[in-house]
Amino acid sequence: MPFHAGTWLLMKALVPIINVFSSGFKAIVLRNRVQKNFSSANSALACSTFLVDEAYEAFNHNNSCCVDDDLLSNVKCIPAKCMENNGLFSGENGIFASVDKDSSISENQKAYDNQMEIIKVLLTNRGWNLGFQNGYRIDLSQFNVMKILNDLFEESTDADLALYFFRWSEYCIESKHTVETVCTMIHILVFGNMNHKAMDLLLHLISDNSGEKGWHDICLKIHETHTKRRVLETVYGMLVNCYVKENMTRVALKVICQIRHLNIFPSVGVCHSLLKALLESEKLNLAWEFWKEMKCLGIGLNASIISLFIRRYCKQGNIDSGWKLLMEMKYLGAKPDVVACTIVINSLCKMPLLKEATSILFKMTQMGVLPDSVSVSSVVDGYCKVGKYKEAMDVLEIFNISPNIFVFNSFISKLCTDGNMLMAAKVFQDMCEMGLIPDCFSYTTMMAGYCKIKDINNALKYLGKMLKRGIRPSVATYTLLIDSCCKLGDMEMAEYLFQRMMTEGLVPDVVSYNALMNGYGKRGPLKKAFELLHMMRSAGISPDLVTYNILIHGLIKRGLVNEAKDILDELIRRGFSPDVVTFTNVIGGFSNKGNFKEAFLLLFCMSGHKLEPDVVTCSALLNGYCRAGHMAEADVLFHKMLDDGLKADVILYNSLIHGFCSLGNIDDACRLVSTMIKHGIMPNNSTHHALVLGYKVKHVENPVERAALKLQQLLLKYGIQAEDDR
Repeated sequence: MPFHAGTWLLMKALVPIINVFSSGFKAIVLRNRVQKNFSSANSALACSTFLVDEAYEAFNHNNSCCVDDDLLSNVKCIPAKCMENNGLFSGENGIFASVDKDSSISENQKAYDNQMEIIKVLLTNRGWNLGFQNGYRIDLSQFNVMKILNDLFEESTDADLALYFFRWSEYCIESKHTVETVCTMIHILVFGNMNHKAMDLLLHLISDNSGEKGWHDICLKIHETHTKRRVLETVYGMLVNCYVKENMTRVALKVICQIRHLNIFPSVGVCHSLLKALLESEKLNLAWEFWKEMKCLGIGLNASIISLFIRRYCKQGNIDSGWKLLMEMKYLGAKPDVVACTIVINSLCKMPLLKEATSILFKMTQMGVLPDSVSVSSVVDGYCKVGKYKEAMDVLEIFNISPNIFVFNSFISKLCTDGNMLMAAKVFQDMCEMGLIPDCFSYTTMMAGYCKIKDINNALKYLGKMLKRGIRPSVATYTLLIDSCCKLGDMEMAEYLFQRMMTEGLVPDVVSYNALMNGYGKRGPLKKAFELLHMMRSAGISPDLVTYNILIHGLIKRGLVNEAKDILDELIRRGFSPDVVTFTNVIGGFSNKGNFKEAFLLLFCMSGHKLEPDVVTCSALLNGYCRAGHMAEADVLFHKMLDDGLKADVILYNSLIHGFCSLGNIDDACRLVSTMIKHGIMPNNSTHHALVLGYKVKHVENPVERAALKLQQLLLKYGIQAEDDR
């Protein structure tokens, strides 16, 4: 291959650079299109694309200096005699100048050359011999890099320049810096008031050195590499804060314990951050211990941190301790505030201890804390939820608080729950007339109230009003309307609402899919339910147990019991935990088909999943026996279930009574009626109708009167006067 002069000059220029670094070689020739990036806090100097291994291998192959022209086709070279070569740098006439001056990197290249020239001058001033003529070259070992970093900062007081060299050298050695080197850089950054960069490096250090040994090693190296006590204290505080940010609160506590031996303790802000993290992660005992340690050092708490302790106590149901801490706030150096009081009030209202919550409102004024609309509204909401509207209005009047949107929503919510939609609509109208703008919750609550009384038309009217006002419905809004339409059998409207929800950019959740799927399972084509299942998975939404229960119930309803059993088996294979409803559906399906063997196998399988059959499960099995006329087996199974602790209800008793009566077995039916009365379960109209059927089967005259008379006799036997309310 012909040997080009330009190629030879390039290879000759590269010789002094190739062997500089102990970790290997990177040819420092840039392609036309490369871009430099020095932005990452702990990444290597990203000089993008280089002509590297190919040129290196061609250069060294058989000690030959032959290089394929194609490898260098995108490079503009400078004669070697114009280059200043040394073991560490190439100046503005060096290899780094070999770039296309028309490209976007030329300005970056100049900045790079300027930085490297500054570093060269500073290190020369510190006694570093950078000349290549005398054969001296710098090895970028850990020791040398740490010394260069310190020398650069001491000479220039420019932490950013030291960081520049830190990243550049990491690129050159082709591996991450050691913990000692990173700690040295962190100290320099903190000393140079670049704490945000130091935090970035610490976070990367924590990520790269996890585990029990990792935090201890970091603590040790931080101490070994420090030069200033003040900087050391700051770095240790930042380290604790980083562990808090990474939700490693236990490690943060270990670090604090370790640095206490150096008579160092984190700042008040870091301590408060750690306490907050401990409380939010429900580590109350650890938070208390750390608080005690802070008190010993004279570090106080502010009201917001004490409020977190109060919130944690109240969340655990220990309101007494929360209230006691609230009363002791002034002795802890913090003044009780409205936030802390409101936390206790909210907890009392949820219990609901409304008188106690109201009394705290009065005590707040005695403590010099003025109740605000939030604290008063909490009490009003508590009274509304228990239907005490007068008391709610009295609280508003006493504390002279104008009803806000939250208060009105409380009234509306309770009225809708009670089904009093006329009053709810009036309160809604009053809210609008007062100039308050109803929010999404207000409209959704009204719609939920109308859906509850099966008035879907008025519910849809409020949806129209909501859209007209420009208030965007939530996924929950559409879901309740879809569910209501499905229950009323209006699948066309349910489908329309589902499509409109997606058209508006809302993402249906698993509850939304389940609502529409349930409609298809009960009334619509089951094929559409399975299409929805496929749509869910395509949208990245994982079906839950309710989803599969809906599909299983739909298959059972259509007599496809084996297919339903297949889904149950698949659930178990995939690691799902079927619930009682899942098993009950399939047991009922097999039982109604007369396949009692499979039904019993599933009943035994339930115990393997630590599930106890409930009264619905037993009813499903017994109904199958009754339909098949196997009353002897049904009776034995029923009494065995009673012995096992089953609490039968009137529906289960009536199923068996009806089974006996359908065969004309009045005596056994009456025995069961007597048993149910003895257990405090009163016969109802279904019981009477079952006895009427029994007497008809036996061709007894006046079966209705005979059945009523028999029930009266059985009730009187236990001292109960029958009421003829049929």
